[in-house]
Amino acid sequence: MDLIEAFAETGRIRLAETDLDGMLDRIAHLAKRTIPGAAEVSITLHRGRGSHTAAFTGDVALALDQRQYEQGHGPCFQALASGETLSLPDMSIERRWPDFAARARDAGFHSSLSIGLPVPESAAGALNVYAITPHAFDDDAVTLGQTFAGYAAVVLANAHLHEARFHLAKQIQAAMASRAVVEQAKGIVMRDRHCSSEDAFKILTGLSQDTDRKLRDVAQALVDRATETSGPADGG
Repeated sequence: MDLIEAFAETGRIRLAETDLDGMLDRIAHLAKRTIPGAAEVSITLHRGRGSHTAAFTGDVALALDQRQYEQGHGPCFQALASGETLSLPDMSIERRWPDFAARARDAGFHSSLSIGLPVPESAAGALNVYAITPHAFDDDAVTLGQTFAGYAAVVLANAHLHEARFHLAKQIQAAMASRAVVEQAKGIVMRDRHCSSEDAFKILTGLSQDTDRKLRDVAQALVDRATETSGPADGG
């Protein structure tokens, strides 16, 4: 695939058009079509306690990734942990991960690249490129792989920012709803106790502490009880 066309395509990927996995899938397929020697491409993400393949262009690449997850080591793991680019130029003489190399040879792959993604602290990732011939990736191919890894990192960073904004919006909505119900409860206490707003708030916070319940829950219970006891308006 023409480089200019490929990079233009990556620039058109938008989070609003698809989900995170869909965006990464498009990047993986573009990388496969663009990087010389690439037979299959996958993208590994690690969040919390586990790793998973978020995008892949073929089932064999997925199987090789999963083998590394099962064993807890491999070029993919080291790349995502260190952020480095790891080249396995010839699986027949690979000594760092002999089991992985044997699995790759059995699957028809004889060289690979694993490129760490510079992603937010809450996650880690790697772009994995598999080739069917030894020494398939020259310096230009490595540079291209790193470029696509950079695009994947931008996608992850944007998704992380989008998720953070979403959760912040939800927190703000919850805070506003909580404040509204507390104000309602204060009004009820002020009416029933003939006290000031400050005293009403002290009564509510004291009840919250005495019952070991959140202030919002105490306020909501009071508002619900007042609504139940007031009943529907008289029809005359």
